[in-house]
Amino acid sequence: MNFSEQTDKLSSFYAENDLNLSDTKGEKIWQDKLFISLVWIFALVASAGVLLWMSWIVFKDARPAIADFGLDFLWNTQWNISAEEFGALPFIYGTLVTSALALAIAIPLGLSVAIVTSENFLPIWVRSPLGFLVELIAAIPSVIVGLWGIFVLVPFITPFQQWLYDNFNWLFLFSTEPFGIGMFAAGVLLSIMILPTIAAISREVLLAVPTELRSASMSLGATRWETICRILLPTAGAGILGAVILALGRALGETMAVTMVIGNSINISPSLLAPGYTIPAVLANQFPEALDKLHIGALMYLALILFAITLIVNAIAVLMVQLIGLKKQR
Repeated sequence: MNFSEQTDKLSSFYAENDLNLSDTKGEKIWQDKLFISLVWIFALVASAGVLLWMSWIVFKDARPAIADFGLDFLWNTQWNISAEEFGALPFIYGTLVTSALALAIAIPLGLSVAIVTSENFLPIWVRSPLGFLVELIAAIPSVIVGLWGIFVLVPFITPFQQWLYDNFNWLFLFSTEPFGIGMFAAGVLLSIMILPTIAAISREVLLAVPTELRSASMSLGATRWETICRILLPTAGAGILGAVILALGRALGETMAVTMVIGNSINISPSLLAPGYTIPAVLANQFPEALDKLHIGALMYLALILFAITLIVNAIAVLMVQLIGLKKQR
């Protein structure tokens, strides 16, 4: 009996017995409604409820600074605790620059790891341990990564920073003599920390691409690299974009490791080799010792700004993923 015959037989059975599959009346239907209601309540409490609660707490403590400085706080470059003069621009600048540098380094490396571990370039007994080792980096506590950055990474990249300064100091990006620690070191360290996020999610997305697409492309004469660049990566673009945004979210909010290698200097320099400061770093350094109400308010104002940046970035990511999905359906 084929599928259409089975469908006709079931339809006639329902008609003869006056059955309606869309009918919600019946025994124990209240249990189903209770289950759905509980799921909705828990979902709202866990997402919107917690989000609104956190937003209100941060906003409430930031109100003294908001009332005193207003929007001028966003582009003020001064941070003088004794004079009660506070501005967020050096910290916003440091956060965005180090996160952008981390993404610039981590995206090509993460995609390379994802391609190597999802394609059959290597034997399976090499690919699986390689992917596991990269994902294992995400499990290392950030304070351990920070210590490794101070004692291993910074001495390792200092000669490279010096070479950049000696040969490209005419370029504003490398116009400052390096001290070892600084925004460049923080960006490299952040790229290592977000690498597992990009590599692991991109690998799973590439593995989910139907094998028929790969086979069809290569049967038409495309090379391996043409298939990867023109078929696999565009098909998996929405998922890879989601991985990048998740990694950006971690880079924006990373605290301890960045605090240990960025130099914690409140200034704005176009040079990547100069020390800087980020919003999470100043919160970690100054919040335990903040006593004045306006100082606490300024720190909470910074937290509110970081909160807003993270929400905006995630909202843009969701919109871009949906737009890419809609374009593929057309």
